[in-house]
Amino acid sequence: MLAHTRRRRQPRSALRLRESKKLPVALSAPDAAKLVASLRTWRDRAIAGLMLWCGLRSSEVLTLAVKDVDIGGRWVTVTGKGAKQRRVPLDADVASVIDVYLLAERPASDSDRLFLVAKGANRGQGLTAAGLRTIFRYHRGLTGIAGGHPHALRHTFGTTLAEAGVDLAVMQALLGHAHVDTTARYVHLAPAHVKGEFDAARARIRAQTR
Repeated sequence: MLAHTRRRRQPRSALRLRESKKLPVALSAPDAAKLVASLRTWRDRAIAGLMLWCGLRSSEVLTLAVKDVDIGGRWVTVTGKGAKQRRVPLDADVASVIDVYLLAERPASDSDRLFLVAKGANRGQGLTAAGLRTIFRYHRGLTGIAGGHPHALRHTFGTTLAEAGVDLAVMQALLGHAHVDTTARYVHLAPAHVKGEFDAARARIRAQTR
């Protein structure tokens, strides 16, 4: 008898707001330099360089094949989330490090992976995520840089771009973000850039009203 008094479920809106996720804190320039300087092999320096100066995710670095890196043309073909591919400019210094690694340090292997295990029973096999974490764990302890995680290097790259005033669409393309609001969070981490843009806009407005 009371069925008609029950509250009907309200239709849910199709609009969904994406939840804000906190980005890891970017490394300062001195800390980033100290961490990279502590790396002893060309392989590890190349890996760090691809994250810090090209913005690759650690998972993207580990899945790179030798053919994905065009050292002469300075491009990297990256397979990101959802198997989406993008081309990323290769920093000249990182290209040089990769070149030395390929010529002098990469072990002979049937694997097409760029970065391989150099020693032990797994020599010649692709470097794993666990192996990469072990490398950075060791160097965090060695340098005392508690925030020196692999992903922090990518976030340092993103924050540096924001501070340099790089266009948001360009940042999104470089970082491989599906949503521009993910990229926009880097601007929030770069208040000096935001203030600079604000001051420049105010100066233009004042000039127009005179």
